[in-house]
Amino acid sequence: MQSQQYVQQRRKLAAAFLAFVFILAAVGTAEAGKKEKPEKKVKKSDCGEWQWSVCVPTSGDCGLGTREGTRTGAECKQTMKTQRCKIPCNWKKQFGAECKYQFQAWGECDLNTALKTRTGSLKRALHNADCQKTVTISKPCGKLTKPKPQESKKKKKEGKKQEKMLD
Repeated sequence: MQSQQYVQQRRKLAAAFLAFVFILAAVGTAEAGKKEKPEKKVKKSDCGEWQWSVCVPTSGDCGLGTREGTRTGAECKQTMKTQRCKIPCNWKKQFGAECKYQFQAWGECDLNTALKTRTGSLKRALHNADCQKTVTISKPCGKLTKPKPQESKKKKKEGKKQEKMLD
């Protein structure tokens, strides 16, 4: 009885060993069959860089639109193409729709002109737009009022606590 179990165990072990060897052989041939891909050749082109025009909105002065691109080169297949673009509607149109500026705080009111001014430095230009480095804007001063002094919240709370204690 023990000898039959021993024989069966040996057969199972031999079958497992053969299966393992078979799997190793299959994996080895699969890896050997793979060819190493040659590195992609870098195509050298005598085409110039794309030069893009300003984005022209389809309707109005902001939103979706198109821009044209051109490049030079004797063997270029494509020397002109059109690209879709978008001009954000919340940007200041006064300085060009493709230029965005970071502005300082408003200055003091000039009593002679009744205007206050502030300057902005170029933060970002869309698609290499031609933008000024700094810009200055002015606006009317409006009413000249003095700010009302406000009591701090702590003082108000302390006053209410004292009132409750007196009651």
